[in-house]
Amino acid sequence: MKSVASRDAPMFRVRHMDRSSRFGLALWTVLLIGLAALPFSGDRQTMRLLTEVYSYVALASLWNLLAGYAGLVSIGQQVFVGVGGYTLYLGALSAGLPPLLCIPLAAVLCGALAVPIVLLLFRLRGAYFTIGSWVIAELFVQISQQVRAVGGGSGISLPASVVKSIAQSRDAREFLIYWLFLAMVVIVIGLIVIILRTRHGLALTAIRDNEMAAKSNGIEVNRTRLIVFVSAAAASGMAGALIFLQKLSITPFSAFSINDWTINVIFITVIGGIGRVEGPIVGAIIFFVLREFLADYGSVYLVILGMVAIIVMLRARRGIWGYLADRYGWQLFPLARRLERVGASANTAVEHDGAPASSQPGRALEV
Repeated sequence: MKSVASRDAPMFRVRHMDRSSRFGLALWTVLLIGLAALPFSGDRQTMRLLTEVYSYVALASLWNLLAGYAGLVSIGQQVFVGVGGYTLYLGALSAGLPPLLCIPLAAVLCGALAVPIVLLLFRLRGAYFTIGSWVIAELFVQISQQVRAVGGGSGISLPASVVKSIAQSRDAREFLIYWLFLAMVVIVIGLIVIILRTRHGLALTAIRDNEMAAKSNGIEVNRTRLIVFVSAAAASGMAGALIFLQKLSITPFSAFSINDWTINVIFITVIGGIGRVEGPIVGAIIFFVLREFLADYGSVYLVILGMVAIIVMLRARRGIWGYLADRYGWQLFPLARRLERVGASANTAVEHDGAPASSQPGRALEV
């Protein structure tokens, strides 16, 4: 932001980085290097667990972008996970395409499919939008059970010849799939951070906070939401293709499972921090820690998950990371916008009401 009113007028710039975000970038860099090198020292079970974590972090981040920023509370995102999985299987089995080529193809197909779906859903508002997204997802379950090309209700599996086309040795396949999952979650989170740092990110924040006010300020709400929904659908399709490439088989109920691809995703986002990029990462860690230690207890595990969700929603309505960020000002990604006075008149700082605040040069104002 610049001001050129006079020679002595203060100049301002927008600053995204602070001490916590610098620490966060260093932390993510070290963590990414360590995770990328894990196949050379980790066992197969650990890699499988981490690929599952990566898939849920990616899906939760996409749902967070929809609900936490664009205000689109959908419980039908499993549609795109399932369509992405079936695209890979049909592309590899019927069209003879390499499985890895079917992954971007799944993203393109899901993005195209999302356009008529979201235009239909835009005719609904609030809870009706949410219910409508679930109804569409259930429609896909019923249709897929009747289509013989995808195996009907029994589903289909990838033959050994298709699996070996990825790589000849099992270790090479495991390594490659692990790196693809890691690349997927890095790309998803990276693109979300980039979007939120642009004017489109400001538009999303404005829509989330007050849709009517955003419209009155010239923001094209439906167009912005359309772009976000289609982008999230394409990325969810890519995630679905990777997930079922690793599973080696697919059925209508596993592909379009509301529990696996929506309920768990919502739980992760809510307890981690909705409307925060870090929220799905924190939520996924908590979810998998609880699952690893409590899954053997059957129904007790589900009861504890419900209690955790209720406690978090009562005590920290913006999630665990939202609570910490609000209280301590932490951010692990450079997303906050602060106006910093620079230039010849940088001996004062300006608070949000425009009044001089102190004589400390370079003091920042968060906006």
